Amino acid sequence: MLSVVSSVAVVLVLVNVVCPQTVPNSFPHDYPGKPSGDFSPEWQNYYLVKDALPNVTFPLNRNWAGSIPVNRTNHPNDTLFFWAFESKNGSLTASANESSSEPWALWLNGGPGASSMLGLLLENGPLHIAANGSLIPNNVSWDKLVDYIWIDQPVGTGFSTAESDGGYIEDEDQMGEDFLNFLRNLVKIFPSLATRPLFITGESYAGTYIPYITKAIFSTPNPPVNLVKFAIGNGAMGAEPEYEDLPILTVIETYPQLIGYDTDVYNYFKEQSHLCGFDFNLTYPQNGKFPPVGPTIGPTDPARAAQLASRSPALIRKTLAAIARGAENPATGIVRRTRPALRREVVERERRRRRWIAEKKEAVERRDLTGRANGTIDPFYGCFLSSEIEDYALNFSLPWNLSQEIVIESLDDYGPFNPYNVPDARAPPLALDPTTFLNDNRTRTALHAPTSKNWTLQINYPFNSSFESGPGANVFGDPSVEPVSFFDELASNATARNVSVIIYLGNDDTVVPHFSSESECFNTTFGGIQGFTRKPSTPFTDDSGNFAGIVHQERNWTYALFARAGHEVPEYTPEAAFVFFREFILGNNETGLVTNSSGTSSVIGGEDPSLLVGDILPGESAILFGSGSATSTFVYPSATIAAWDSFFASVQSVSPTSGASSVSSPSGSSSPSGSVSPSGSGTLSGTSPSNTSGALRNRGEALRRTWVMQGVLVVALIWSWMF
Repeated sequence: MLSVVSSVAVVLVLVNVVCPQTVPNSFPHDYPGKPSGDFSPEWQNYYLVKDALPNVTFPLNRNWAGSIPVNRTNHPNDTLFFWAFESKNGSLTASANESSSEPWALWLNGGPGASSMLGLLLENGPLHIAANGSLIPNNVSWDKLVDYIWIDQPVGTGFSTAESDGGYIEDEDQMGEDFLNFLRNLVKIFPSLATRPLFITGESYAGTYIPYITKAIFSTPNPPVNLVKFAIGNGAMGAEPEYEDLPILTVIETYPQLIGYDTDVYNYFKEQSHLCGFDFNLTYPQNGKFPPVGPTIGPTDPARAAQLASRSPALIRKTLAAIARGAENPATGIVRRTRPALRREVVERERRRRRWIAEKKEAVERRDLTGRANGTIDPFYGCFLSSEIEDYALNFSLPWNLSQEIVIESLDDYGPFNPYNVPDARAPPLALDPTTFLNDNRTRTALHAPTSKNWTLQINYPFNSSFESGPGANVFGDPSVEPVSFFDELASNATARNVSVIIYLGNDDTVVPHFSSESECFNTTFGGIQGFTRKPSTPFTDDSGNFAGIVHQERNWTYALFARAGHEVPEYTPEAAFVFFREFILGNNETGLVTNSSGTSSVIGGEDPSLLVGDILPGESAILFGSGSATSTFVYPSATIAAWDSFFASVQSVSPTSGASSVSSPSGSSSPSGSVSPSGSGTLSGTSPSNTSGALRNRGEALRRTWVMQGVLVVALIWSWMF
């Protein structure tokens, strides 16, 4: 996914730690009526979904599904599975050169190894899985606008098949070649697709797939399709530290509830971000390239480093949580819970929180916060900041520290810390499971799906047909260089071919937070200029006039940040995503477009700097908690939030210099009290006194601030209400 969601029912290969597994072998199934000979429009009738789908009681547009080979030498059983829906009768079956101006689109999920049926059945397809397992229509499905095809890829993913003896892709270049061969066969079956405008869309690890597919198309003298635009949502386009650990400070700034609005904790994470080299500063336009982010600096203890290295990708692939988390760690008091905490444990957690704060403050106060000359990286976490903030929230921050930690491996689901959607602290979130539907033999037959394998949400993808990671491979075993390494070249070729680029993100995601993609955009030269020339701050709305997010357009690149959306934007904000797809991906809506007239730059739709605090679009104040379909929310007291807002505004008022972060501290520190608002009931509140004064002294002096915290009472009150 890296996705959910995600990102993400198997043991993964992590940093050369391998659990023995057998590489699966699978092959397509021949159903009655299969034509002979090469692909042609004659195959349309074979792939047409004619049989009724179980529990689908509503009409669907005509659709086609099945396995198409990728023409891999010596691997005839390597196929990609597709499910295609036409937007109107006859649109997908048009003859060659017919409807040449009518666009069509593809959707890819990520993983690597995640099925794109997740996108179809949970996000933007015409039928969706409900919480009770039933099928319901999606009134904002993207196939209402264009012919849409969801594709399981690379080979071996979802219902796609791969031979175990070398059939899986070696790297992303081979993936790109496989995909082009799939497209070559696809356009023989649906010949109008060869010339019609193609939009390639996807999310998460598709942020790696799509640039490699685009590179393959640009490198082919006579490509089989007419690519005009690609769109990547919350895409993993760089190295793992770039999209997971580097942006953690912006995650905290978006959702300070993760640290209980505690300014001391914020200053600690800000210092660690700087020491790890993660404090990139955006300018308009960008002045110089950001340095590459190397391998994450680990803890000083090698065993602890290996533990965190194996935990870090759990933020990307949820099912790893069960593998990476386990027993209590006496060194820090971090507890991984398998049951709700007892009342005495709640009090003990608060005591440990105080010790944690005292330990970090003591370390910080021993060194100069402005110069950082004597600063040191935390020896227990190193630069695995995503792991540290998760541990902190689960142990110290309301409401994450109230709930039992639950993992449902088969559904790629866990809580209460949901890295794909921060404000959902349910344990676990509402589970949506398409497995039963897709593996029903009636569905399998109707979709011409293989019988040699069962559909699974996510596989541990065996690059080079092996679970042994080769030299230079990333945490997923992928040996390919990250797409950002060739973004300048890709952007140049896109400009030359008039191919538009769209990067969109959900503001509530911590797996690929928005700042990671922003920094990658600002590190890319497109249209002759590096990055954007103005800060994105133009609002756009859904069809009901509700604020949907921020959109910015320059030189054929579009950037959008969705409010109230996690890793899978079409799942969390379906109406806003539909409007964005219609207006900005398919359409030519100019909202947010930078224009120049007589040397004066302006933005269509205007700019609203009040939407942002610095570069941050503030997140939601209410955090969901409970389990399943629970709608109870937790909100900190208004005074606590106001104190944070004042503090954060003061931080933003200090202009950072390149390569250094500035730290400031307000006169006062917020304390983690709060209110719980259960659905259909009143509010239970608790309070604790504000803390005393503090100030940042001149360079060479340490930060001294008295910290007093009395939050045990509110925790006990909330706990007694819940249990």
